[in-house]
Amino acid sequence: MCSWTAGESDMVVKNRLVGFLLWQSILSSLIFLAFTITIVSWRSATAIFVSFFSFHLSQLLFSVSLSTVLSPQPKFRRIFPVLLTAAAVSGSLSAVSFCGFNGRVGFKGFASGLFYASFYVYKRRWVLQFPIIQRPLFFSFKMGIPSAIIRALKLSAAAYLFSALLLVFLPHHFSTDLKLGNFFTQHIISYAACFSMFLCWELTHHLHQVLHTKRFIFAPPKGSAAAETNPSEPLLATLEESSPASLLKYLAYLDLCMVCENNVDYWRRAAFFEETGETYKRVAAVCLSPLEQLASKLVQGFEGSSDDKIFSISDQLESPANPRQNSKCHELVNDFQVYTWSARALASLTSRSRKEDRFGVAQLSGSNAAAISTLIACLLAVETLMGKKISLQPSHQLMGAFSTKSATFSTGRRDVRTGKRRDDPLYSKAFAMADVLRTSIYGIVSAFHHEMLNSAKAGLLEKDWITSSKPPFGTRELLLQKLHLFLDFQAS
Repeated sequence: MCSWTAGESDMVVKNRLVGFLLWQSILSSLIFLAFTITIVSWRSATAIFVSFFSFHLSQLLFSVSLSTVLSPQPKFRRIFPVLLTAAAVSGSLSAVSFCGFNGRVGFKGFASGLFYASFYVYKRRWVLQFPIIQRPLFFSFKMGIPSAIIRALKLSAAAYLFSALLLVFLPHHFSTDLKLGNFFTQHIISYAACFSMFLCWELTHHLHQVLHTKRFIFAPPKGSAAAETNPSEPLLATLEESSPASLLKYLAYLDLCMVCENNVDYWRRAAFFEETGETYKRVAAVCLSPLEQLASKLVQGFEGSSDDKIFSISDQLESPANPRQNSKCHELVNDFQVYTWSARALASLTSRSRKEDRFGVAQLSGSNAAAISTLIACLLAVETLMGKKISLQPSHQLMGAFSTKSATFSTGRRDVRTGKRRDDPLYSKAFAMADVLRTSIYGIVSAFHHEMLNSAKAGLLEKDWITSSKPPFGTRELLLQKLHLFLDFQAS
């Protein structure tokens, strides 16, 4: 049996950090050499060596602080003062390395570093953005170089003006009297140093994103003894034991989603359907857990509320009138990426079980009913958050397989004051989550459409496809009504 220890899990992140620091040092060296050759080639070899060493020290300080604050979750980090301090010190040291030791130069570098870190925090760039398409590392990095150069140009211009304005308030001995020619030369060198520093930081940030969001395969080598006995253990152990907000758990969910959706690792997905059914139950559990957590969090927001109260909760998607409740709703989308991967993996695995599950473990274990029920419950909860008033219609009567025409949902009131601003970040997340859930449900319904219609004709749709336990949101009758809409391809 394959064992996957905590030490092996930690090595995944540590190896990526070491690789990041190594490649970052290469990038820093190239940028420093380019600046030295084109701008300050008149320096002595000793001065260049000392500057090179100090510049690398400054970049190492910035890179380590960057690795400390970056996270897959958009929660505000309390260690941001570390980044602000490190960026300011690194900026001052970088400026001195480029332009020589001078109090004026050091202060401008300090101010530029503080400006960059403040912009970094304000734009929430500490959040790791996983790409939709996984490309080779070289191509992923190459695609971000043009945008890094453009952003470095803009930021260096803004930071240069910011530091220049601050110099006005410095004591008189920081100012220098220069001839006109030397004045322009000094400012050109100073701006070039600022741009080189920001370009290095932008490429460092992009490199960190590329390396840490690359898919990691949680499986033993194909053909090994571990691959023949229990190839799913490393992945499942990581999903079950790693901390919720860790990068390792995000990488594990990404790997699970790609295994379930793609045919490249078909042998790994086939191992999910082993004869005992225990592996499939574990896979289904790690997919259902985040979705149940999402629904329960939304229920906590709606608990004990009247219809008008629920509507006022959804109002804050467009209006910051209730800061405390708005902050609570933002907490619900911190794990947005995990929710989407879980829904996609669960739907894909359930759909593929129709043809690939030779032993019928998905159906016998009740995982299919749990999957469709949880996905629909989450969709209803998210739609309620978006402003839809979800309720059973009094006139609705289930009268056989094709009675779904009368199963209509009330969309409730809409916020006429703001018209559902889709550019709002929270609404965009909720809208995207609803779209993922809806697509996932349609995937299962399309795969089992014939079976579901037969169950509906026999009056067994609720028994076969709705779990007998209480759903995480809504009622079993409400879930059944929504499932009928999906069967008629009318859910929107």
